[in-house]
Amino acid sequence: MAKTLRVVVPPHPLIAHWLTVLRHEGTPPALFRTAMEELGRWLSYEAIRDWLPHRRDVIKTPLASTEGTVIETAVPLLAAPIFPGGLQLWEGARQVLPSAELCLGGLPEAIEAQAGVVLLLDQIRQGDELIELLRRLEQLGVEAPRLRVITALTASPGLKQIGETYPEITIHTACIDADLDEQGRILPGIGDPLQRLGIRTAQPH
Repeated sequence: MAKTLRVVVPPHPLIAHWLTVLRHEGTPPALFRTAMEELGRWLSYEAIRDWLPHRRDVIKTPLASTEGTVIETAVPLLAAPIFPGGLQLWEGARQVLPSAELCLGGLPEAIEAQAGVVLLLDQIRQGDELIELLRRLEQLGVEAPRLRVITALTASPGLKQIGETYPEITIHTACIDADLDEQGRILPGIGDPLQRLGIRTAQPH
């Protein structure tokens, strides 16, 4: 049976609301940042629902003993926001991933054998950037079940390319837009996230 890329678009009104804020051309940078953070939080919440390692444990309440569920913190969890736009998603994601270790500046040189990895990208257009990251993770021994990808927005052409190369991964996103324009921008999209976040990048020397 052929494997199919799993793209999850949670039907949550808060996710739809903050995506609409991102899309609106009149949204100021401060509110755009807030919208990115909120999408990072809610998409991460959905992404770890059936994925985060946990165990049953017996605890005592003030009145009796009972069984509860606790997160398995012995299993490492790494969060890798792809600079600079993915960092805003992480600001929201950290609220539901408080025990995650933050990987600044990209992927680490080595990843523990059991560690889970969360990649955060502001958007997926042609898919080339994510495919390169997935290749590096493959070299580090990280297979699809240990990986979640979180992104504010995706484009169908990018998902098609990713699915042809890495069909086993799972992507959580607020929306799938159908097209790219001649400059490779998502339509209708959210515009240039860096410009709308008020971020200036350094020019190469």
